[in-house]
Amino acid sequence: MDETEADDVITVGQRLKEAREAKGLSVEDVAAQTRIPTRHLTSLEQSDWDKLPAATYSIGFAKNFAGVVGLDRTEIGDALREEMGDRLAAAVHPEVYEAVDPARTMPKGLVLGALGLLVLVVLGLMWFSNRSMQPDQAVADASNVAAPAQAPPAAPPPVAAPAAAGPVVLTATAPAWIQVTDGGKSLFSGELAPGQAYTVPATATAPLLKAGKPEALRVTVGTAVAPQVGPAGKIASNVSLLPADLMKGPAQPAAAPATIEPAAPGTPQSNVAAPATTN
Repeated sequence: MDETEADDVITVGQRLKEAREAKGLSVEDVAAQTRIPTRHLTSLEQSDWDKLPAATYSIGFAKNFAGVVGLDRTEIGDALREEMGDRLAAAVHPEVYEAVDPARTMPKGLVLGALGLLVLVVLGLMWFSNRSMQPDQAVADASNVAAPAQAPPAAPPPVAAPAAAGPVVLTATAPAWIQVTDGGKSLFSGELAPGQAYTVPATATAPLLKAGKPEALRVTVGTAVAPQVGPAGKIASNVSLLPADLMKGPAQPAAAPATIEPAAPGTPQSNVAAPATTN
């Protein structure tokens, strides 16, 4: 190829410049969008490789330039690599790539001020954290103080007898003589035949029982069976017929009431049930 033909070849720099001018952009406009220094953009347009950094950076600049002015980035990169040819290896300079125009960098005063503010925030957070931990420390110290010696636990209270409710019924399992009184008043006095039952009136406030043969009586409170009202073979006197007292078992004799005369013949016996008949 002679010198005339070489002059007719359009370089990558010329294509970039013509595309830029066709877009109505200045070199400064492209620099603002690509963040490439204007001197490097001018060197690209003029194919002045000696004023450009390493070939790798130069090709990257050209691709970014092409992207702004509407040219194909890959095509421009390949064309520039071919155009530079042997210069790729020689165009290595110690110049540092300037990603940002120095005129567009943040002022040092503003950077230092931001760093100082950050330090103050960190110190404030540390102080607040230490203050918030002090109450927890006081609680922990208080928990480490030995607790005063405590008295041994008291013995558990005696287990109460199971509660029972319902009518109190005295049923004879064998011939049994009984006497039931309430506040000195005779409610029933006589002998119960086997299977015969007597129900203590619900209106009785302090009913007492005297039984000639405690072992011949079956005492129930509702559906619960109460303990025997006295030892076998001995007369049981002043036995409380209150449900709670019956379920506790035989107790100490209550205070003896006034002497009770045997009931006169005609004493009501409506609470005495007839003995069960057997077939």
